[in-house]
Amino acid sequence: TGVDVNEQLAHTVSVSWMCSCFLFTFGSLTSQLRDSGLLLDVYDLLPFDNPDGGPWKQGFEITYKGDEWSEQPLELFLIPHSHNDPGWIKTFDAYYHDQTRHILDNMVVKLSEDNRRKLIWAEISYFSKWWNDIDDQKRAAVKRLVEAGQLELVTGGWVMPDEANSHYFAMLDQLMEGHQWLQKHLGVKPRSGWAIDPFGHSPSMAYLLKGAGLHNMLIQRVHYSIKKHFAQQQTLEFLWRQSWDSSSRSDITCHMMPFYSYDVPHTCGPNPAVCCQFDFQRLPGRRTFCPWKIPPKPITDQNVHERALLLLDQYRQKSRLFRSSVLLVPLGDDFRYVESSEWDVQFNNYQKLFDYFNQHPELHIKARFGTLSDYFQALHRRLSTTRTTLPKLRGDFFSYADRDDHYWTGYFTSRPFYKRLDRKLEATLRYRRSVWLHDTHHDWLTTGRRNLALFQHHDAVAGTEREHVVVDYGTRLFQSILNLHQVLQSSAHWLLLLDKSQYHHDQSKSLIIFNPTEQLRTSVISVVVDSPDAQVIDAETGRQMSTQISAVWAEPSRPSTDTFQLSFVAELPPLSLVVYHVTKASSGSTPRVRYTVHRRGNPLDIHTEHFQVSSLQGSEADAPLSLSNKHVQIWSSPETGLLEKLRLQSGLVRKIQVQFLWYGTRTGSRDKSGAYLFLPADEGAQLYISSEPPLVRISRGPIFSDITSHFPHFTHTVRLFHLDGHAGKSLEISNLVDIRSQVNRELVMKIVSDVASGNRFYSDLNGFQMQQRRTLAKLPLQANFYPMTSAVFLQDSTSRLSLLSAQSQGVASLKPGELELVLDRRLQQDDNRGLGQGVTDNKLTASLYHLLLEDRGGGAKEVGGASVDHLSLLAHLASLSLCHPPMTMVATSNSQLLKLRPFQPLHSSLPCDIHLLNLRTLEDTQVRDAPGVKV
Repeated sequence: TGVDVNEQLAHTVSVSWMCSCFLFTFGSLTSQLRDSGLLLDVYDLLPFDNPDGGPWKQGFEITYKGDEWSEQPLELFLIPHSHNDPGWIKTFDAYYHDQTRHILDNMVVKLSEDNRRKLIWAEISYFSKWWNDIDDQKRAAVKRLVEAGQLELVTGGWVMPDEANSHYFAMLDQLMEGHQWLQKHLGVKPRSGWAIDPFGHSPSMAYLLKGAGLHNMLIQRVHYSIKKHFAQQQTLEFLWRQSWDSSSRSDITCHMMPFYSYDVPHTCGPNPAVCCQFDFQRLPGRRTFCPWKIPPKPITDQNVHERALLLLDQYRQKSRLFRSSVLLVPLGDDFRYVESSEWDVQFNNYQKLFDYFNQHPELHIKARFGTLSDYFQALHRRLSTTRTTLPKLRGDFFSYADRDDHYWTGYFTSRPFYKRLDRKLEATLRYRRSVWLHDTHHDWLTTGRRNLALFQHHDAVAGTEREHVVVDYGTRLFQSILNLHQVLQSSAHWLLLLDKSQYHHDQSKSLIIFNPTEQLRTSVISVVVDSPDAQVIDAETGRQMSTQISAVWAEPSRPSTDTFQLSFVAELPPLSLVVYHVTKASSGSTPRVRYTVHRRGNPLDIHTEHFQVSSLQGSEADAPLSLSNKHVQIWSSPETGLLEKLRLQSGLVRKIQVQFLWYGTRTGSRDKSGAYLFLPADEGAQLYISSEPPLVRISRGPIFSDITSHFPHFTHTVRLFHLDGHAGKSLEISNLVDIRSQVNRELVMKIVSDVASGNRFYSDLNGFQMQQRRTLAKLPLQANFYPMTSAVFLQDSTSRLSLLSAQSQGVASLKPGELELVLDRRLQQDDNRGLGQGVTDNKLTASLYHLLLEDRGGGAKEVGGASVDHLSLLAHLASLSLCHPPMTMVATSNSQLLKLRPFQPLHSSLPCDIHLLNLRTLEDTQVRDAPGVKV
C-alpha cells in the first residue's frame, strides 16, 4: 500500500535528501562497524547528493566480470507473495469478499498441482476468516501444503503492523493473536518476518519478533539514500541489535530489500524496465501493463535463451549488492493471484526459465520457487560455509522518504482522533483482562482483541485509509470499548459481591474504581453529579475522602446550573477494585473551586450562584498568572494563559513557553501534503494569531488548579495537582482541537525552553525504548520530524524536560530547547501514494500530556560505545499513569453497596522496575472460540 500507482519513479530523476535516523557507518568506518557495531554520527559522514543512477534512478551502475559465480553458483529463490491490506481503499470485509478469498481458494488448487510451487502469506486476520469459511477437505489440503513447505505463514501477526504509531502492547498483542491462531489450527510457529509495506521500521518490532522465536526478518520501506549506501557497502543484510544490548542476545538477521518497491519491476534487479518484462500478469491483454512500454513476452522454446540471459543479468547485478551468492527475489504485489490465470502465467513461464537455467550449468545459477525460510536457511548455510559474517546495526529506520524530498512524516499525526481511540481501546482491553471472569463474554474479549489488532495495520492506525474505511475501523473500536466496559462492570460486580448468589450479568450498583497498574497510586477521580453538595465515602473504612466541586462549563463563559464535576483523591492499591459511596452533603460543605476569568480588551462579567467568579483588575491584569503546589510553581501569560516559566522546589527555574503554530503546504503545481507526506510551505511555520484575545479562565481548588485558554481552533488547559508523588510533580496539559474550518493547514503545539539541548533530542519508539534524534540543517524541515508514541525529552547537563503523551503523533526539535508536536492535519488533496483522497474528515479531537522538568546529574549509559538514554523512573511512572488511568464505573442505585467489599489481589506493589504488561486467557485447544484454563 502507498506505492505510487502511476509509477512516477520510472519517469523521475530525483533531487536527494536523506533522513537522519539510520545508524550505520560507511567508508572509513566500515571496518569499525564489522568489529564493534558502532553506529553513531553516520549521517554526519554521508553525502546528501543523489545523482541519476541510470536505470536504477536512486542507485548506481552495477558491474560484474561474469566469473564471480564459477565456484559458488548463484542460488536463486523466487518467492511468490500477495500483499493483502486488511483495509485501505476498501474495508477489510470488502477486500476479503472481492479479492482475498479468491486468492486463497486458488492457492489450494494451484500449489497442489505442482509441488515445486510455493507461496508465503502474512496477514492472519484474512487467513483465519477464510479458514472459517472453508470445509474440512480444503483445510486438510492446506495442512498438507504447510507440512510440505509449499505454503509458509510468515511473521504470523494478525496484520503487518505500522511501526511508527503502534504502542508495543498492541504490536505484541496482534502478534500473539496470530501466533495463537496458527498454533491452534495449523500447529506451526512462524520462523521469519516479512514487513514490506510499513512506512519505516522500528527495532521494537525486531525485538518482539526475536522474543517470539523468529530468527530472521525482511524489511522494505527504508530511505532511498540509505538503501543506496547499504548496497554500496554490501550491508543490506545485517544483525539488528537493540541499542541497550552489548551482547548478541537480541540480534536478529535482517534483509533489507534494495530497490524502490516490493512489486515485480523493482525486485528482480536494478532495471525496472527489464524486470517489468518478467511480471507475466502484465502480458498484453491482461489487467495491468508496464509503464516503461516494453511488455512481457510468453516464454517459448524459441525465446527462452534470450529471455533467460536478460533476466539472469538482472539477478547477477542484484546479487552483487549482497555478501553471499544466495539471492532473494519476491514475485508479487498488492492483492496478486486473484485470478486463476495469473497463477498459470506466472508459475508456468518462470518454471520454463528455471528449467533452462538448471539445464545449463555453464550459467552458474540454481533457480527455484521458495519461501522466506527456504531463503534464510540457504543464506545461513552459505555464510557458514564461506565463514562470512554480517555487520551489526543499532537504530531505527525513520523517517522514510521514497523519492525527492518526499518524507512520509505526515502519517505520524494523520487522523489523530482515531489514534487516540486506538489507545483508549488498548487501555480498556488491558483493564478487562486484569479482572475478567472466565465464563463471561469471552466472545466480546476475542472481538476486542482482534479489532485492536486489526487497527494496528499500517494503513489503519497510520490514518492513511479511505474515509469510509476509517469509519469502519472506528465503529469496530468504539463498539469494542462499549462491550468491554460491560464485561468489566459484570466482572467487577462479581468480584466485589460478598453473596455470589446475588450476582447477575447486568447488575453493577456501585461506584467502583479500578487501578490497572501494579503500583499503589494516589489519583484524582472526577465524576459528574447533579448537586454542588456531595461527599465521597470509602465504602470499606467509612472515611470521607478529600473532594472539590468544579463547574461544568456549557460554554467558555457560561457554567451549567444543574451539572457539576465532583473530584476526589482516591488511594488505590495495585490492581484493586475499590468501592466508594457518593452521597448528598450538607449545603456548602464541599470545597468549591474559585474562578478568575479574563479577556484582554473585552472584560467579562460572569454570574453564577454556585461559584465565586472574579476578574483581573488594574495592575494584576498585566501580571503573570501563577499556580503552585509543594513541588512546582508555574507562570503563564496574562494575555493568552499559555505557560511561560516553571520553577521546581529545588530552585531550578526554566523558561518553558507554550505556543501554537500553523503549517501550510506547497503552492502551485508542486506536490503537496497529504495523508502520508508532510510537504510544508516554503515559509515554514507561522505563529498562531487569533482574531480576538482568548478567554482565559483560572481555577483554584484544594485538589487541582488549572488555567484554560479558549482560542477559536483549540482549547488549551494546563493543570497542577495538589498531590504528592509523580502526579504532583508534573503538569497535565490537554488540548481540544477543532480545525474543521481550515484548508490545507496543520496545527502544531510548540514548547520553547532554555534547555541547551543542541541539535539532539530523544523520542520513543512504540512506548518501548528511547531513540536519540539529531536535527540536521542540511535536511529539509519535514525530514526532521519523527514518530512519538508516548514520550519525548530534551536535556542538557543540569536538567531534562520530558513530555509524556497519551496518543501518538509527529514531533520535531528544529531549534535547541524547542519541541513541535503536530496536533491535527486537514489537507484537501491526495499526495500521489495511491490513496486518492485528502484528509478532510477531521473531528473534535482531544490530546493529553504530562510535562515534567527534572534536575539532572550524571550522563547516559554507555553500551558498546553507544550512548543510551532512558526515561527517568519518575517519567516512567507518569507515563504509565497517563496510558493506564484508573477506570471509573458509576451506578445511581445504592441497593447493593452494603454487600460489596474491595478486591485487592496483591498484598503490596510490585517492584517499581516491573510492569505487568498483559494477562491473557489462552483459547481452548478443542472448542472453537472458547476460553481455555491457561493464561
